[in-house]
Amino acid sequence: MKNQVQLITYVDRLGGGDLRALQALLTQGEGNPLRGRFGGVHLLPFFHPIDGADAGFDPIDHTRVDPRLGDWSDLAALAAPESGLDVMADVIVNHMSSQSPQFLDYQARGEASEHAGLFLTLDAVFPDGANEALLTAVYRPRPGLPLTMLPAGDARRLFWTTFTPQQIDIDVEHPSGEAYLDAILRRFASVGIRSIRLDAAGYAIKRAGRSCFMMPETFDFIAAFSAKARALGIEVLVEVHSYYRRQIEIARQVDWVYDFALPPLVLHAFAFGTAGPLKQWAAMRPRNALTVLDTHDGIGIIDIGADAADRAGSPGLVPPEELDALVEWIHRNSRGESRLATGAAASNLDLYQVNCTFFDALGGNERDYLLARAIQFFLPGIPQVYYVGLLAGRNDLALLQRTGVGRDINRHHYTRAEIDERLRADVVQQLLRLIELRNTHPAFNGQFEMRGGSDEELRLAWTHGEHQAELWIDFKDPARHGLRFSGASGEETSLRLG
Repeated sequence: MKNQVQLITYVDRLGGGDLRALQALLTQGEGNPLRGRFGGVHLLPFFHPIDGADAGFDPIDHTRVDPRLGDWSDLAALAAPESGLDVMADVIVNHMSSQSPQFLDYQARGEASEHAGLFLTLDAVFPDGANEALLTAVYRPRPGLPLTMLPAGDARRLFWTTFTPQQIDIDVEHPSGEAYLDAILRRFASVGIRSIRLDAAGYAIKRAGRSCFMMPETFDFIAAFSAKARALGIEVLVEVHSYYRRQIEIARQVDWVYDFALPPLVLHAFAFGTAGPLKQWAAMRPRNALTVLDTHDGIGIIDIGADAADRAGSPGLVPPEELDALVEWIHRNSRGESRLATGAAASNLDLYQVNCTFFDALGGNERDYLLARAIQFFLPGIPQVYYVGLLAGRNDLALLQRTGVGRDINRHHYTRAEIDERLRADVVQQLLRLIELRNTHPAFNGQFEMRGGSDEELRLAWTHGEHQAELWIDFKDPARHGLRFSGASGEETSLRLG
């Protein structure tokens, strides 16, 4: 991947258009502040349909572009070298829609269907039967059991449904499952997609009596699938929310991982006036990371907490009482809006995530928001900026109330007029300058150093020959901060944020 900031966006929620309109927004127009701003774009699900039970993460046809957005030729144009954008797309390895042709055929014909082995049933994992102990050993990101009873031919079967009853888990170890996923890879490679995100990969392998989450067999599956992708010229990003030491282990075996610990640790630093846990993580975190503050999902809490399997023996980066206080701090900053969208208050929610825009999680404080982005850009890795975060977006309560889906609070549909208005906001203009600095300053191609200081201070620096860039923040008083970098003629330049 290019060592430049990437954008994460839905095709239709940034300007309300299709793939061609998005390409124009990011690559065309004199005076367009987004033109050439990003080195890559991660397109959230654009498959048929984009408006299923989980905003495209439940594809009916993973190898078909939703016709409302365009077709594969439009994807190829966006991914072409002349666009200047590397394109990332999702491979949803764990499941597909209950409305897919394959599952509908299996429901109609049962074991006579050619797709009979594609879908994972309870019996496939527990051939000798399942009792309470075996079922409760399964790690669950959401309430309830990961099973849904549905008709299949003349019988009724219990299907694995890790996330929702509309998302039927695939047997990725069956030849039909392998063939299904291989076809997606070939389709992506044919249009020039350069990288993929393995969505829900941590749940892909199931074993009786085990957690069915990030087991050794899961790593084997990820490694094998990644090798197939690399053979087609595609890099692989693995998306897993888990205990922070497990993320370090995952990073050793894949091309890229998300730094999901970063968002809650940055918020913790502002909430508690200390950079201690953030600095602890910065000293050990993987370097092959995509740094994020916000995505289409919520702000992860599990990523800095204790290991659920051994809370006493494997403590988190932040103690439990501070983690609880941090969640309440976010709820207060968002005027209680995040509480309406989190946990049992809204449907289809992960238990370990707070749903809120990152800007609202910081109470709309523009200085602190820009400092948070500066931290993201200064840590080693490839930064990704979510489209709502790019525009310093606020919580969308109207969308939340309309859908009842908690994560929709951070999935606003921006019109082109709204985009133009937000691009004129001072906080967004300053963020765009930070993005330009991260993309173009030579220091970020050199050596990273976290410099000394008290627990209240964070000092991050890059050096490449005569080029230097340094960020300093005092979290006891964030008004005391500095961003210094060398200029084109060697002179030092400073920026004040907020």
